[in-house]
Amino acid sequence: MDPRVREHADIIVSHSVELEEGDDVVIHAPPVAEDLVVALYERIGDVGANPISLFGSDRAQRAYLKARDEFETPEHTLAMVKEADVHIAIRANRNVTETGDVDPETNAAYSKAVMPVREERLSKRWCLTQYPAPANAQLAEMSTAGYEDFVWDAVLKDWEEQRKHQEQLVEILDPAEEVRIVSGDTTDLTMSIDGNPTKNDYGEHNMPGGEVFTAPQPDSVNGEVLFDKPLYHQGREVENVYLEFEDGVVVDHSATKNEEVLTEVLNTDENARRLGELGIGMNRDIDRFTYNMLFDEKMGDTVHMAVGRAYEDTVGKDNERNDSAVHVDMIVDMAEESRIEVDGETVQKNGCFIFEDGFEE
Repeated sequence: MDPRVREHADIIVSHSVELEEGDDVVIHAPPVAEDLVVALYERIGDVGANPISLFGSDRAQRAYLKARDEFETPEHTLAMVKEADVHIAIRANRNVTETGDVDPETNAAYSKAVMPVREERLSKRWCLTQYPAPANAQLAEMSTAGYEDFVWDAVLKDWEEQRKHQEQLVEILDPAEEVRIVSGDTTDLTMSIDGNPTKNDYGEHNMPGGEVFTAPQPDSVNGEVLFDKPLYHQGREVENVYLEFEDGVVVDHSATKNEEVLTEVLNTDENARRLGELGIGMNRDIDRFTYNMLFDEKMGDTVHMAVGRAYEDTVGKDNERNDSAVHVDMIVDMAEESRIEVDGETVQKNGCFIFEDGFEE
């Protein structure tokens, strides 16, 4: 076993979920990630917690979704989620397009049905991470060894140092009222974040971490945005997503590839056409696009926004939370001809923050 696998497991156990003796732990993983599951079991045993692993299969999931089009909340799964203290989910693929021929309407219906399970899991200690499987390396157009280096360079970091770096942006956004995102002549979007907390993601729930994020007030989003980085969703690539907002709602949308996937996401429910998240990538060890949102949204020089559900801890107690069965992130490249304004002041220009060397007003 590569020694970095055990380092990865140790960071999850000691940093991300802060495992304690007696905790009941559920691990969701595909068979290709077995090495990381083994390493996690070693560390969980050291701590004195109680693990159970659920080995999922994209092939099995595809078969299930192809076999039916109506779904109910799986109560047995919900019961297990409620009983557990900690949930660890590991992503790794044998075939990244395995579910690519599932009807988008079916995916939307399934997302609605399992929403209570998802919400319950998010209320516990949890971590989502990536094992560097060959299929994910292939999607990233990297060798398996090169992708392993990429993944573990992003994961095996000094997370306290990363927290301090990102806290500088938190201190700017947390008291702010309005954010404006401008990129070239294709993106000019304003939104209010007044009263909504800004969160510092340094590897607690997502591993790797490396973003600062909050929620816009649902009715405040106005303007247009072109997500010039591709979206890989439901086993399909969606390119050049364009959204136009009026008073918080998407009133026009398009994509140059697989637009029907985007349409079904936006039609999932009435709040799927509103923004639930504004995130800013700050992990400089993620220096290339790999068609993996867990990494891509943390990449330096990017902004991402999610249509659909807003996380509860990013919404102030007196503000409205956008609730939806979906949460789909999309990315804007901010490396050139771009800026982020906070209450009228430019705090990032062409990917460089006001507190970093090289920033020019």
